[in-house]
Amino acid sequence: MNNNTTKENQSIKSWAEDDRPREKLLLKGKDSLSNSELLAILLRSGSRDESALSLAKRILESCNNNLFELSKIGMDHFKKFKGVGKVKAITILAALEIGKRRQQSEALHRPTIQGSRDAYEMVKYNLEELQHEESWAMFLNRRNAILGIEKMSAGGISGTIMDMRMIYKRAIEHQASGIILVHNHPSGNLKPSSADMDITSKAKSAGTALDIQLLDHLIISEHGYYSFADEGVL
Repeated sequence: MNNNTTKENQSIKSWAEDDRPREKLLLKGKDSLSNSELLAILLRSGSRDESALSLAKRILESCNNNLFELSKIGMDHFKKFKGVGKVKAITILAALEIGKRRQQSEALHRPTIQGSRDAYEMVKYNLEELQHEESWAMFLNRRNAILGIEKMSAGGISGTIMDMRMIYKRAIEHQASGIILVHNHPSGNLKPSSADMDITSKAKSAGTALDIQLLDHLIISEHGYYSFADEGVL
């Protein structure tokens, strides 16, 4: 018996942390796991005589290591394996059904931003009639498809704070490639203030450092909008 076979029959808890399927997923990502390792996570445990990974390999071998064939297997087949009871069989069947339904689902349609007018139309109803200032951020992928639109702060009649750390933290969490900043002027005046110019410069510099492009900064009022990009200020 070789060392790998001996190891597979041991409890996974006794393995080095980097080799355990759950820990490996956390450290290296889901793509680093084999089919048997993913199945072992669903099984959670094997039996007294073998680990969850060894059991997972035997189950896969019973259907020629083919996930499509595995999806055809019913509960009775799974329960033939020592260490697989009703609960584990149900867990596997549910996971396989989710995978099947995912393939049948259409990808989520995300609207894209082609210019300042598109961005304005997406957020104007949130801002144009407010009597206090708010700042919002739009997070975009490389195709300028919208990943998220979020209110970042609310202030008073004459100003609100744009926290670059919070804005770019959310951009990273969205895995965004670009952002559009938006805030309103309750006074109706669309001319950017010196503070607006300063925050735009800071946002652009912060984005450059993080490789996240500041695509535009809009000022919105009931009279329309001002685009820093259209005016060549960025």
